[in-house]
Amino acid sequence: MACHGQLDAAGCAPIWPLILLFLLLMFAGHVSGQATTVAPGVANNNAHVKALYDAGRWEDVVRAVPESPTVAADLELDRGLALAALGRYREAERTFEAGHAGHPHDARFLEEMAGIAYRDKRFSRAKKDLRGALALQPNDAYASNFLASIYFLEGNLEAALKYWNRVGKPELSDLTFDPQPNLYPLILDRAFKFSPGAVWTREQFLTTQAELQSLDLFPHTFYELQAQRDGSFKLAWRASEETSWRDLRWRNAVTMVRGLPYQSVYPEFFNLNNKGLNWRSFVRWDDEKRWYASDVAWPLEENPKQRVRLYFVDRNENWNITNTLTPGAPTAAGFNMRRAAVGAEVAAIENWRWQWNVDGEYSYRDFRSLAGIPAQAGILFTNSSGVDLRGRVQRSLIRFPERRFSLDASATGEAGSFFAKGLGKYGQMQGSFAAHWLPKAQGDDYETSTMLRAGRTFGQVPFDDFFMLGFDRDNELWMRGHNGLLNGQKGNAPMGRDYVLSNSDSEKVVFHDAFVQVQVGPFLDTGDIYDASEYFGSPKWLTDTGLQAKVKLLGSFEFVLGYGKDLRSGANTFYSTVSR
Repeated sequence: MACHGQLDAAGCAPIWPLILLFLLLMFAGHVSGQATTVAPGVANNNAHVKALYDAGRWEDVVRAVPESPTVAADLELDRGLALAALGRYREAERTFEAGHAGHPHDARFLEEMAGIAYRDKRFSRAKKDLRGALALQPNDAYASNFLASIYFLEGNLEAALKYWNRVGKPELSDLTFDPQPNLYPLILDRAFKFSPGAVWTREQFLTTQAELQSLDLFPHTFYELQAQRDGSFKLAWRASEETSWRDLRWRNAVTMVRGLPYQSVYPEFFNLNNKGLNWRSFVRWDDEKRWYASDVAWPLEENPKQRVRLYFVDRNENWNITNTLTPGAPTAAGFNMRRAAVGAEVAAIENWRWQWNVDGEYSYRDFRSLAGIPAQAGILFTNSSGVDLRGRVQRSLIRFPERRFSLDASATGEAGSFFAKGLGKYGQMQGSFAAHWLPKAQGDDYETSTMLRAGRTFGQVPFDDFFMLGFDRDNELWMRGHNGLLNGQKGNAPMGRDYVLSNSDSEKVVFHDAFVQVQVGPFLDTGDIYDASEYFGSPKWLTDTGLQAKVKLLGSFEFVLGYGKDLRSGANTFYSTVSR
């Protein structure tokens, strides 16, 4: 029936809701129809491009995939790979970069970008992209293997092993030496940590390095991995070797007399009887500071993990402490000291992270010709003998082999007793943190190091057990703007029983060839030293800076030449030393 206006409104529904419903259904059908026609098109395009790619029709692939921020990841990847196959590497790289920007969680684009960077020998960029890919997919075997290979080509074996180990590589089948070292084979075999047919790990490599270094026989070592047909690797090891006493050469003779500018020689004999026994000595005939020291060290039970050392030291020195004694130093204060010590040490390498050593020592000191020493400070110059026991622990805290950065720590404790009235029992503690960074992928350019150290003494100790902050070739706590010598005599730098010290260096290689390397760079030393007696110590915080050069000769020892400035007093110091 038709509806008419005079009927009750409840008797007939209005027509406009039906019209609206009809229009909505039509629109939905249109949208659904669009969806059913587009999806098959995309799928067909993917399949079409894939077929072109598999057929090697690279130009057709490039034409089939437009440059668009909305293109699918697989299609954009195919386009970039096709461009690379055509040798259009810059276009391919831009395509991969665009793909990474549009699909930031797809690691494939970073891997392909790394491939192009590697082809252009832009190793730094390739490593960055591969590390990014591994951040997205930590278990990606391709990226891990690729990254490890780059580090190995750069000579960074530790970083290479870190990433190879992720994918179960490298499996070692054999170990060869070229040439064969003169060391007893059992000792050498025990130093190398690996099992044939098993994966060679970064931990094994680092422990091997630590034990080889403890032998003091191989200044420079080289590792080469040779691929075998079965997928395993043969490890070839080469090293420069300290010459034994039977085969003295001119290089060894030069090394022994490296201290002649300082009236010193270093008689040293290595690998006696091919059992890793080293005899090292130091002789100085300077009238102001005579010194003789000798020690022998060898692997305990023919195991490089443990080492025994016996040593003897005899010193006869003139000290001038006129500028060190406080307060109100007299016009002249000094003395002669003779000190002799004999001791034994046992050192052990638990693994590359942990090392420790323990040594016991008997010592005697004799102070003569005392002049200008206050009576109250006389206890510090008491003739006495004593015994002590020292222990030291070293720990590797942080290693970033990719960045060539390491942070190590050490702690030393000493306890002993002096057999003289007023001295008695005592203790000393020292701790250190040492950071080392080589910012370049290869070489020593811009080598940077920082060390923070502190020490404290408990109980009364004689003067020769004091710490000193200053430059002295016999002192390890350098403040390079404070000369530790005055007219050739020791005692010109601040001394005390407690100290804190920071040393920072940065060095650039300015010359390098097969025989000589020269590094030059600035340094900054800062610290303070204290003493409860108030006769020694530093009244203010110390800060020195300057410039230092290291001249490494024959790859075995180096001369250090430097200029230091005390920023508080303005004093200038020129210094030099030689080290192995």
